[in-house]
Amino acid sequence: MQELKGKSVFGGIAIGRISVYNKDESTVKRVKIEDTAAEVKRFEEAKETAKEQLQALYEKALVEVGEVNAMIFDVHQMMLDDLDYVEAITHMIENQGINAEYAVATTGDNFSNMFAAMDDDYMKARAADVKDISNRVVKILQGKKDSVLDGDEPVILLADDLAPSETVQLDKSKVLAFVTRHGSTNSHTAILARTMNIPALIGVKFEENVDGKFAIVDGYNGSVYVEPTDDVVKEYESKKQEAEEKKRLLQELKGKENITLDGKKIKLYANIGGVADVASALQNDAEGIGLFRSEFLYLESNTFPTEEEQFQAYKTVAENMAGKKVIIRTLDIGADKQVDYFNLDKEDNPAMGYRAIRICLTQPEIFKTQLRAIFRASYYGNIGVMYPMIISVAEVQKIHAIVDEVKAELDAQGLPYGDVEQGIMIETPAAVMMRAELAKEVDFFSIGTNDLTQYTLAIDRQNPKLDDFYDSHHPAILRMIQMVIDNGHKEGCWVGICGELGADTTLTETFLKMGIDELSVSPSMIFPVRDKIRSTDTTK
Repeated sequence: MQELKGKSVFGGIAIGRISVYNKDESTVKRVKIEDTAAEVKRFEEAKETAKEQLQALYEKALVEVGEVNAMIFDVHQMMLDDLDYVEAITHMIENQGINAEYAVATTGDNFSNMFAAMDDDYMKARAADVKDISNRVVKILQGKKDSVLDGDEPVILLADDLAPSETVQLDKSKVLAFVTRHGSTNSHTAILARTMNIPALIGVKFEENVDGKFAIVDGYNGSVYVEPTDDVVKEYESKKQEAEEKKRLLQELKGKENITLDGKKIKLYANIGGVADVASALQNDAEGIGLFRSEFLYLESNTFPTEEEQFQAYKTVAENMAGKKVIIRTLDIGADKQVDYFNLDKEDNPAMGYRAIRICLTQPEIFKTQLRAIFRASYYGNIGVMYPMIISVAEVQKIHAIVDEVKAELDAQGLPYGDVEQGIMIETPAAVMMRAELAKEVDFFSIGTNDLTQYTLAIDRQNPKLDDFYDSHHPAILRMIQMVIDNGHKEGCWVGICGELGADTTLTETFLKMGIDELSVSPSMIFPVRDKIRSTDTTK
């Protein structure tokens, strides 16, 4: 047995086989082919296999995210049969005598560039689609798995590191645990692991030859046991059963009010990264969505998501939440959440650079597209919107002016929208200091404790060397939270916490006594926080 150590991101126990995730950065080579008829046939067979995969994905998505969001896989199947696309590939194989992989990859690039150059937004969006289906066919021709998680058996996923975009696209049902060599406990990828409610470790120096080996991940003590002894397996199977029993007991809180012993009612919402996470929020009895990280719509795409694509996503979440509050955070790209097609310049300090609301205010065409989608979706549910990285009243006033333009456009087009609550993220010291003035401009504050801690303590939360200095319980942070609550209430704003600190049950009683109105946490933490709320007396 080999024991590997790392830092815990999220607790829990996982028992299963290891799958090492290696990024596929191989290029498609041009190869001369003699038997072009056989090569065309090979392409046709790969195309049919791709359609079968897409049909399976359609059926899976239908159950998980609804028909509207599943339709993309139906569209991809139709694109594979597009006569122009198929003829371009077969013509290249037959006339140039080249391998199918190269013909498909080249045609995919050509068609993608052609769509991207069109003026029509819908056709531009097809550029990413044709690239996606071409990549799928190429992988089949190369004999590669569609992903590291293609097998039926869920796995312990080991990786050098995982970007947020990679994490969010993984099939969550096939991941028992995350284990990475690099990364920070405060990164967005770590936050996603907590949202997914699976054990996760970082800083584990694993060897390359562990792929396929049986292992145990202990997310509580930060250990991975490779090829454990029978005694260790028996011990951890027992621990896993105990943890599941504790979880079952917490489930008995389903349907109970989030109310303290002295009668104070608290809103307990869920943080989500996409439409698929709504199921987990509902399963864990969330009263609403306190943070919909809309940037993952951008991270999951190869080009700017259209207004219609965003509208359908927001509308689906609002409808599924059936009248419960859904608060959408506007685009928060930048820092560790990089998207190639934004063409952002490399920055020495991206965490304090061109990101979030700064992108939106300097590129209003991107911002207005998102706002139009949000306001249109508000007609179908109880939607609020909040703006990240605010540092001044002037920024909020600029936002309001853009919102007024969006409303006027929708009115002129006869497109209905609801009454949208507007709030801001309090995640900079500047916002804390300007809390009284900012409270006059908005309906609510949501405190983003992750970045507030980073900026207040002057600590880069992506730097693992600083994890020991990153103290989210620092008295300065707690004083700031109290100040924001007091001034927010004075001006009629309700105040919540959507950062990771909201799920810290060692601070729940403190927050309740401070007067917090709402806590938004990972779905898996709703019952533990509810249990703490219901056992707290704020008068003592």
